Amino acid sequence: MRIHQIDVGDAPSVADRIFESLRRAVISGTLKDGDPLRQEELARHFNASRIPVREALTRLEQHGLVQMRRFHGYTVAQMSRQQIEEICRFRALVEGEVVASAAVRATDETLALARQTCRAFAEERDPVLWGERNREFHAALYADCGLPYHLEAVHAALDKTERYLVDQLVLTSGMRRARAEHKAILAAFEARDAPLAVKLTREHILGALGLFCDYMDSLAAPPRAASRRLSQDPTQTGRLGRKPGLRRA
Repeated sequence: MRIHQIDVGDAPSVADRIFESLRRAVISGTLKDGDPLRQEELARHFNASRIPVREALTRLEQHGLVQMRRFHGYTVAQMSRQQIEEICRFRALVEGEVVASAAVRATDETLALARQTCRAFAEERDPVLWGERNREFHAALYADCGLPYHLEAVHAALDKTERYLVDQLVLTSGMRRARAEHKAILAAFEARDAPLAVKLTREHILGALGLFCDYMDSLAAPPRAASRRLSQDPTQTGRLGRKPGLRRA
């Protein structure tokens, strides 16, 4: 046939594109905890029928990013501090195993990409992109681990917690610390020092969690004390104009 041939099996469906757009909006904080996700409005926004919108929302619910509430429909899911702590500790365990396996398997091409993504994270000045640059760096490190099920679990955990931990980068000294920790992890990785890479990776994840918890504690402090602490921080608003304050369920 003279018709131009395409492989429709490789083309993303409408539902796939809607899912990815909404996933990024939730993770970046464009959509905030508790925001309603009305199917009619989304269908108009994406110029699609409600069927792919419903499919995308169902997948987002399976990923823990949205929730269906009776009489309210779909809303952006909220997570408690306890849930975030549990997921981050899980990440520290799993990513330690992943980086240990990857460190001894990494190709020269993977090392080059890890250097590139580490540099991109360090040089990124747009807070909205910090989470994405962080994922790119860790994804490059883990690429050759040979543990696909572990990686799937890591990506799912990141989807659920990234929006909170990026707020931590914006509202604390976390970004400066993360840059230094990434460089140290990369150096251990390049040296094929798996035990050190494991140690640094786990400290990196739990350190970010510690900053998150410290910040949450500051919000729970008496208003006058909390106000003094915030007045010492030149960053008075979070990403996308949010007032200081991380999400609490």
